[in-house]
Amino acid sequence: MSRNTREDVVQAAGRLFAERGYHGTSMRDLGRELGLLGSSLYSHVAGKQELLVEVVERGAALFQASADAALAVEGSGAVKLRAFVTGHIDVVLGHLDEARTFLNEARSVEADYRRRVLAARDRYETSLRTLLAAGVGDGSFRPDLDPKLGGIFVLSILNALDRWYDESGEVGRSQLGEEIFGFVMQGLT
Repeated sequence: MSRNTREDVVQAAGRLFAERGYHGTSMRDLGRELGLLGSSLYSHVAGKQELLVEVVERGAALFQASADAALAVEGSGAVKLRAFVTGHIDVVLGHLDEARTFLNEARSVEADYRRRVLAARDRYETSLRTLLAAGVGDGSFRPDLDPKLGGIFVLSILNALDRWYDESGEVGRSQLGEEIFGFVMQGLT
């Protein structure tokens, strides 16, 4: 009888996908990580693609929950954007495996699931565009700001965090949020 649960398998898969990539991770690697024979994994999941979809969807849900919370914040577009930036940072740094897999490995999701993954990504990006458009309307951001292009710029900065940020370094998470927010605001105002 296995000591591992389905949740253990999903978490280990997320960790390996984040470290090695989807294509660089085999079911045998996952079995070794969990101390299981590869065939034992199939009592928990149908296959590697199922694990990828679950980890990617978890990442998408975490990002969307943070965007929904930012949109619900009372205040101007700038106040909501600060909440969006810090929420995104918290997801990336607090849920690195899910975030990294969502950001870097979602392209490996097979066609049957791709529509769901793309819809989740589009919903998140639409949340940011909505926030930016509202900020243009309330005067938080410059009147000629294109919310789509502004959203691409903001997400490009935020989505790269997992590649360079070191939480044990000189800049703490809250200072990082303020630095990124200040930098972004200079471009939006």
